[in-house]
Amino acid sequence: MKNILNSVYSDGSRYFVNNPLPKKKEEITIYLRMLINKEIKHVILRTKLNGVEILKEMTLSHIDKGLIYYQTKVRVYEDILHYHFYLVTDNNIFYYNQRGITDYIPNELYDFKIITDYLQPSWVKEAVFYQIFPERFYNGDPTNDVLDNEYSFDGHPTIKIKDWNQIPSAYNQSFCLDFYGGDLEGIRKKIPYLKNLGVNALYLNPIFYAATVHKYDCLDYFMVDPHFGGDKALMELTSELHKNNMKIILDVSINHTGTAHKWFNKEGIFFDKKIGAYNNREAKERNYYFFKDNNQYASWFGVSTLPTLNYTSQDLRKIIYLDEDSLVKKWLKAPFNIDGWRFDVADIMARNDEIQLHHEIWPAIRKSIKEENDKAYLLAEDWSDCGEYLNGNEWDSAMNYFGFTRPVREFVGEVDLFNRRSNILNFKTKMTAKMLSNRFQDHLFRLPFTIQENQFNLIDSHDVPRLHNNKNISFEDYKVALFMLFTMIGTPSIYYGDELDISGLTSTNEGCRYPMPWDKDISKTKNFSLYQKLCCLKKTEDALKYGGLKFISDDDYVLTYARFTLDEVIIVVVSMDDNERMINLPIKNFGKDEFTQRDYFEEKLMYEINDGNVFLRVPSHQSYIIKL
Repeated sequence: MKNILNSVYSDGSRYFVNNPLPKKKEEITIYLRMLINKEIKHVILRTKLNGVEILKEMTLSHIDKGLIYYQTKVRVYEDILHYHFYLVTDNNIFYYNQRGITDYIPNELYDFKIITDYLQPSWVKEAVFYQIFPERFYNGDPTNDVLDNEYSFDGHPTIKIKDWNQIPSAYNQSFCLDFYGGDLEGIRKKIPYLKNLGVNALYLNPIFYAATVHKYDCLDYFMVDPHFGGDKALMELTSELHKNNMKIILDVSINHTGTAHKWFNKEGIFFDKKIGAYNNREAKERNYYFFKDNNQYASWFGVSTLPTLNYTSQDLRKIIYLDEDSLVKKWLKAPFNIDGWRFDVADIMARNDEIQLHHEIWPAIRKSIKEENDKAYLLAEDWSDCGEYLNGNEWDSAMNYFGFTRPVREFVGEVDLFNRRSNILNFKTKMTAKMLSNRFQDHLFRLPFTIQENQFNLIDSHDVPRLHNNKNISFEDYKVALFMLFTMIGTPSIYYGDELDISGLTSTNEGCRYPMPWDKDISKTKNFSLYQKLCCLKKTEDALKYGGLKFISDDDYVLTYARFTLDEVIIVVVSMDDNERMINLPIKNFGKDEFTQRDYFEEKLMYEINDGNVFLRVPSHQSYIIKL
């Protein structure tokens, strides 16, 4: 009976729901499959209609490759259709939801979920993202470089770095005012390089007018920074990217501005020779911020140069997202035509103690974005559990630190990215494969499948040390993280330079923002060919773009899962085990009866096969991607 239950499968993909993106009142067909057997007598879909529990017995649909398929039709009326399954034998009832099989009636947390009227950015499933910190990527136009002492900010002058390969200085030496000259023209000129690598979507850190290198201290949301080439450079970049079938999303913080922003800059504290000083703010613009009677103001994490925006202001809402020429709409429109937004610190946006407007503001922002481009991607920054935002009416995805980055980096040997900030919690424990599997499943299987497909998976970013710069992580263990990055459901994101083994420090933010090492010989860089082949795999295999996800085994320190369609199966095996292990791959559960001699990277596989089960020998710290 155990083997039969292990073979049970359904999901919200096109392979198990005839229309995964239905409109309200539409009738859909839902499928479930398992090994052909005599034990299970009835398969029942359990859902609710108008709050009342409904049981619909499923009928035999067809039999294929040793698997029996059941089906039933459901008409959807509500925002989200919840359902799970009852599997009835002569003596028992088993219950199946996204989290797996139980012998007791489960709660609805891990139900299968289908969102009605959901505008999914479907291109994301086919994307490989490449994150660029523009100032450090490539200098395509030296005439727009920031000069030495061109302006000062917060009491510190600008510094022009003459040597592109110079190591960035610490914050208390440069104060994020050390400029290398990277710009949008530089990105445009490197499109052939990016295509050769295999990426087809870019995520750019902020490019709007700002004083610092990172540009999260915006001065003007409606102007591309002139030191990046201005609005014209963005028009040319997006046009060229689209000609090459590549997408682009832009990063912005609408939680706070810089103190030099024209709304805040009462005393003209910032002056740039290319622009000139801004005029004093109008009286209404004071209401865009949280000012107290003593002229003190709220700011992001108490950083005085980043005052927090106040969304009780209707005028602010109009400027940011409501008006036709608002921030979120302007850059989605021609001639810029960006393909989506990444919102900085989205988890704290529109929240200030007794003022909690986040679940009012985010649906309104989504509505404005989708009115302009219904295929636009709404990506938000949140480092912790963000399931409350992932129900189809707010974010398409968060940057998946919680459900991917943090557990993966811990599995390969690091202290959790949050725990390392604490003197009490900053110690390393050895994560088992079951712990990792639970972390993945706890996050993913609460979500509708069409939201799972949007997940923005990453290993590195501008906010975390690069994993490969950790001297305690071997190349084989780094591959464990990479294999999961490119095969887990969702879209992978490469942080610029990782494919070239870019140098860096693991102790500071400046340490993960080194200039792109363009003088490296790609042919001698071991990471490049690995990334290139993984990009190709992700973009060409339907199983990785549209397929289901099933965890096969998680014993000891070896995790195994499958991504699959009705015809294709890709099995991923990743080991952090110090010992050789033997694992069982029940390929018959996927309608397969033959295995392969080598994995995707031509690694020889040592195995025995018996009655539809493959017993695979997995050496210590070895990983495989196996295509059947």
